[in-house]
Amino acid sequence: MIKHYLDTYLYGILGGICIGLGGTAFLCTENTIMGAILFTVGLFTICSMGFNLFTGKVAYIFNNKPKYLIDVFLIWLGNLTGTVIMAGMLSFTRISGNIYARASAICSTKLSDSLLSLFILAIFCNLLIFIAVDGFKNNEHELGKYLGLLFGVVAFIFSGYEHSIADMFYFSVGGAWSVDTIIKLIVITLGNTVGGALVPVMRIVHEKLNK
Repeated sequence: MIKHYLDTYLYGILGGICIGLGGTAFLCTENTIMGAILFTVGLFTICSMGFNLFTGKVAYIFNNKPKYLIDVFLIWLGNLTGTVIMAGMLSFTRISGNIYARASAICSTKLSDSLLSLFILAIFCNLLIFIAVDGFKNNEHELGKYLGLLFGVVAFIFSGYEHSIADMFYFSVGGAWSVDTIIKLIVITLGNTVGGALVPVMRIVHEKLNK
């Protein structure tokens, strides 16, 4: 059991680092369209290599036993650790100045927003991410698997939706951590939880009604 939880946390760290890779590419790219496309490298790597990402795993909380919540919490902590590590390492590089400026602007927009707005934007974000991740797992068409990841990520970035793990990375790069930041991150996390679980819950209800 301890090994399982340790693996879950470590794979969560790797998932956070992967999101950091995508986030760095986004921050380094002046063209928003290209930046959104390049951000997909994070989710693509996580899905391909089986790493853990909170926004993907939290969607299945109602499809598993209650102890699955421990896994989800450890993944969230692992993602946080991974994004902080990634941001910390980047602070020692020549690109730190450029990405700090862009991340700070992004953080300013997020932290000046209301809690209700962040919550709703987070719901829609993870609805898209669930569609992308579940499609990658179950789509029978190989091209469809990857197009789902691409369009899901690009759509949530262009829409301005809130992704809790990407936000962890931006807050870390932008040096924007505070009590207010933590509160808003928790709200975004809750919104991601609702958005991710929406379709699976509807599926469960649909199956029960059919029976």
